[in-house]
Amino acid sequence: MATTFTHPKYEIPITLPEGLSEKQVLEFHPFTSWLSTLQASLALQRSNPSHPFHSDPYILRGITIQSYDLFGPRVGFLKLTSNITTSSSSSPEGGKKAEHLPGAVFLRGPSVAMLVILIPDDNLTDGDGSQSEYVEGKKKKKGNEPAKDKEEEERYVLLTVQPRIAAGSLEFVELPAGMVDEAGNFSGTAAREIQEELGLEIPASELVCLSDLAFGVSSTSSRQSSGTTSTTEKEEEICKDGNLPRGVYPSPGACDEYIPIFMHERRVPRDQLGEWTGRLTGLREEGEKITLKLVKMGDLWKEAGRDAKALSAIALWEGLRREGKI
Repeated sequence: MATTFTHPKYEIPITLPEGLSEKQVLEFHPFTSWLSTLQASLALQRSNPSHPFHSDPYILRGITIQSYDLFGPRVGFLKLTSNITTSSSSSPEGGKKAEHLPGAVFLRGPSVAMLVILIPDDNLTDGDGSQSEYVEGKKKKKGNEPAKDKEEEERYVLLTVQPRIAAGSLEFVELPAGMVDEAGNFSGTAAREIQEELGLEIPASELVCLSDLAFGVSSTSSRQSSGTTSTTEKEEEICKDGNLPRGVYPSPGACDEYIPIFMHERRVPRDQLGEWTGRLTGLREEGEKITLKLVKMGDLWKEAGRDAKALSAIALWEGLRREGKI
């Protein structure tokens, strides 16, 4: 039998299916994060006179949770509908009829994606035939002059090939990715997934968050949450978009998932490159059956053309390089 409780902060009715408790819902971080972000966006309608819905703002009237999946004792996924309408009267006497927004949502929380770039360690020859060396992580010509950057054929990217039943595929090619832990540690999750899926041990401190850099935030200042900013930055972001997290939303029409994209670039012996292709990885006890694939950076757009994470990573990487941020 369905039950209903009133949210303690927002005072809206939330209807639950049989077997799901109020405590489980309020402890499910993707739900609380989605609800607070939505309420911040709704509040902008009233506080910002230039908002397109300022004259007749939308209001969240209630939430009905239709189904859920448990990961052990805790909630893993939620499917819900939200009732969001304008304040206009729906009666003939009230004039304008109330309008509503589509409110079906699948809640699963954020993930992280990793762009791992490998460069052959003998890649020190520039296009003009001169030799280069690396000084403090930057490529320099011998003599400490800036080197001409070689084309992307000497950069390689590690991809995973694995079953993705939601896509109807047993061999889906994509960037390595993983769900964020309950603590919300984005960089830590990325480092763990790189080790589990790629077999590489990379300290979280050596990962660069391309999503943070794209929003003008230093990657080193926000490795923990990929969404934490200073008070001034936060106020500016709220005015623009309701303080949405910094990440790629692959399906915002129906799902809350957002994906910050991290990058790691390292030099490896050329004869070691082939060792990654075809390697079997993943946690078999958790149903992960992953095969690695190594592709040229210049071919990533077509080798992983069905993966939104890969295409987003390419756009971020190329854009940040044009602006000299990486």
